This record gives sequence, structure tokens and C-alpha cells, in this order.
Amino acid sequence: MFEEQIFIIPELKGISQKTIEEHIKLYQGYVKHANLILEALNNSPSSLEASQAYAISEMQRRFAFEFDGMRNHEFYFRSLENGSAPIDTESPLAKAIEKEFGSFDAWLARFKTIAKTRGVGWAILYFDPHTKHLINGWIDEQHMGHLTGLSPILTLDMWEHSFVADYQPSGKSQYIDDFFANLNWNTVERNYSDVGAL
Repeated sequence: MFEEQIFIIPELKGISQKTIEEHIKLYQGYVKHANLILEALNNSPSSLEASQAYAISEMQRRFAFEFDGMRNHEFYFRSLENGSAPIDTESPLAKAIEKEFGSFDAWLARFKTIAKTRGVGWAILYFDPHTKHLINGWIDEQHMGHLTGLSPILTLDMWEHSFVADYQPSGKSQYIDDFFANLNWNTVERNYSDVGAL
């Protein structure tokens, strides 16, 4: 079963403590429901009638939503812990971004454009362990569009609950800018090294 993580997030630029508190409650719901569904799946009989098989299939589909919601948020909240820290321009991650995208600024501009995709979802920077490349991605909702075999390095929540209370719907761009102002790049660099990129 999955354990709920505890996040210690300092005061942030633009993103209120109230928004973080409510956001963490949503995360706790993902953990709870991922566990409930997994338990139900594990306790299902091995021999099923057709009607039960449909129910199991739908639970399995829902599990992906709850599980990815849990994991995406864990990356997101961890990157906001311990205060903001700039990227180390000499770090392996900074050099990989520059090699892949031409410059850090070019990558950042592209990533911010992806984050402004209409609809709810996540902008994610992945590492592909097979090709050793960094790849930007957009995930619809929590789970549709994840790139198979790739490891998230950085996740940016673009569901309305992450910003509307503080920025209003029209403030999406400011929320994205403030997310990067609050980001602890030490965590992102550690994510990069933890997936065997070095």
C-alpha cells in the first residue's frame, strides 16, 4: 500500500498557504483512493463473470488516474520544499538542458508554452534512460499521455485548483512564472541524478 508523504513547504511567492493546504488535501485523496482501489483489485476473485470483469476493468482504469495523481503531486510538492534555489549552471542537468534545447532560456520558454496548454493537466520534463535525452511532455488530467519508460524530473500542476484561488483563471502565466521563482532546483537536479542520468 502507498504511504502519504509529508511536505514542509515554506511561504511562497504568489501561491498562498491556503492554496497549498487545500492542494495537499487533494493529494491525500489520491493516496487514499489509490489504496482503496488497489485493495479492491487485490481482493477480487480470480474467476469473474462478465459483469464483474467490467467492474474490475473500470477500477483498473481509475487506478491509473489516482496513482498518477499521487505521484505527480509528490514530485510537484517536493520541488517547492526548502525554499527556492536557482539551477546550478555547471550542474549535469543544466548542461543536459543546454545540449538538448540550445540554452536554458530556450528550454524554459518552451516548457512555459507547454504549461499554457488549454485544459487541465501537467507539464513535465522527463529523462529518457534509453536515449539519455530530456523530453518535455503534456499530460491530460493525471494519466493520459505519460511517455512510457521515461522518468519525471520536474512536474508542474496545471489543474485550476493549483492556481485559480490566488491568480484567477486569467492569471495562469503569472502562476507559471511564480512556480519557477519558488522552485528548488536542487530537488530537480537530485531527481535527474536519481534516475541514473549521470
